[in-house]
Amino acid sequence: MNEPRPANPPKVMLYALLTCPHCRRLKEFLQEHNVPYELALVDLLTGDERSAVLAAVKQVNPACSFPTLIVDDQVIVGYQPVQVEKVLRKAGAVFL
Repeated sequence: MNEPRPANPPKVMLYALLTCPHCRRLKEFLQEHNVPYELALVDLLTGDERSAVLAAVKQVNPACSFPTLIVDDQVIVGYQPVQVEKVLRKAGAVFL
């Protein structure tokens, strides 16, 4: 039986690099579990947009490493599927 989607699903933002294998694996993990997310491919950005995104990443991850995933106010750095699932479930995401 499918669980209903939460009325207010968590806001999920992924900062990633197109060339990063860990970023690719995290994107696949989110897609396989039908987790809606926003994606910023930082290495494809230029100019002011790139500067603004890098500044946003540095605020939550001073090392500015990738992938950086933000689930509501929780930050997960790197490919950590167990931690990602735990944070998403706590935030009310439904895993399929």
